[in-house]
Amino acid sequence: MLTTKIETERLMLKALVEDDATELFEIFSDHEVMRYWNTAPWRSIDEAKTFISDSTASMSSNTDMILGIYLKDNGQLLGKVMLFNYAKESRRAEIGFGLSRNAWGKGIIFEAGNALIDHAFNTLQLRRIEAEIDPENTASGNTLERLGFEKEGLLRQRWEVNGIVSDSALYGLLAEGLNKV
Repeated sequence: MLTTKIETERLMLKALVEDDATELFEIFSDHEVMRYWNTAPWRSIDEAKTFISDSTASMSSNTDMILGIYLKDNGQLLGKVMLFNYAKESRRAEIGFGLSRNAWGKGIIFEAGNALIDHAFNTLQLRRIEAEIDPENTASGNTLERLGFEKEGLLRQRWEVNGIVSDSALYGLLAEGLNKV
């Protein structure tokens, strides 16, 4: 799963590095960014450093692909996009993303998601990509559907974070369902 860089019109998707810890912490300590996640907002920069270290290790072991989303023109870190829970024999992985509130509504996740999906199906030869979101997160649901995902199910009372119980909506995208040129 290890990759170096994926480039789009506006973005560079590449591995996070230690110098990204401050920007990454600013993004994922934001309660609004973390509102629908299955973990609490980060409380210290050490969580960002650990995330970067763990991401590097999982990419080196070929189990996950965790890429920072950077603006090409100035190198600003906007968030992350990832393929994880990779099941090699089934040629399947989950997709996830998180984005700075300042970048919401600008098509960043759609652009980064399209590039990662293309890489997953055409380079990694995945057969299926899955996504799990809080069903109240309509923005993510709409983005997934624009990317071609279909809502496949609902897991009731799936998560509990800080005493709040939430469901999970499951989405899937098959390589065979895409129009390949």
